[in-house]
Amino acid sequence: MKKTLPLLAALLLALLAAGCSPAAPAETTPAAPATPAAPAETAPAPVEETAPADLTGHTLMIFCGAGMKDPFAQIAQAFQDQTGCVVEVSYANAAQIQTQINTAQEGDFFIAGSEQEVKPVAELVESSTPLVRHIPVIAVQIGNPLGITGPADLAGEGVRVVIGDPEATPIGKIAVQVFADFGISDTVNILSNTATAPAMTTALAADECDAILVWKENVNDQQGEIVDCPEMEAYIKTIPAARLTCSADEAAADAFSAFLNSQTAWDIWTSYGYELAE
Repeated sequence: MKKTLPLLAALLLALLAAGCSPAAPAETTPAAPATPAAPAETAPAPVEETAPADLTGHTLMIFCGAGMKDPFAQIAQAFQDQTGCVVEVSYANAAQIQTQINTAQEGDFFIAGSEQEVKPVAELVESSTPLVRHIPVIAVQIGNPLGITGPADLAGEGVRVVIGDPEATPIGKIAVQVFADFGISDTVNILSNTATAPAMTTALAADECDAILVWKENVNDQQGEIVDCPEMEAYIKTIPAARLTCSADEAAADAFSAFLNSQTAWDIWTSYGYELAE
């Protein structure tokens, strides 16, 4: 019995020592930072169309190249119908419009046949926005009886050609450039120059010529036939809307600038065969 007492005492002391020692902490894996929940995917919200401003009593004066008369008249009318703003549009060739803007120094916008046509009035231009591509083409009589396939054929024997006035119209300047590039300036038979692009298609339909170099939108199925000619792609221009510094109605001009960038205006342009500027 005496021998067991020291053993019991030692056991008791060991148990007491274990109970007084702090317990080792449980091993844990650090928690990963909370990942925010991904938002639910939703379709992009449609752009809300604002109600057109009431511009009753306001007036805009706009100059536009004669070759764009049909689509632009529709665009101007649509804007007038939506806002009540009176839109007065003067259609003429580029040289006539440039002279009028520089002399009178009035007007709100110049819708030009190409960006180059804005340069002579650059001092009176506040900003210029590209609208649509202006595509020059070779048009011939229906059925293409002379078998014209490209610019070089315009210098063929017996081919009568009408072009726009190179001193006054962008399409006339392009024609002269095409003839020079293809080396036919001295051999092409140019019967006459016209003051506007539509006058060329009229001459073609009246059998006053065999071929014209004209804007694509000016040719319809009853007047002539467009030649499929990749070479002409190098001469494509861009129609800009040049806002003039002499604009007298800022509210109406701001609203019209926005309207030119609307789906309504785009649809009108494309319905006439124009391609939107990139």
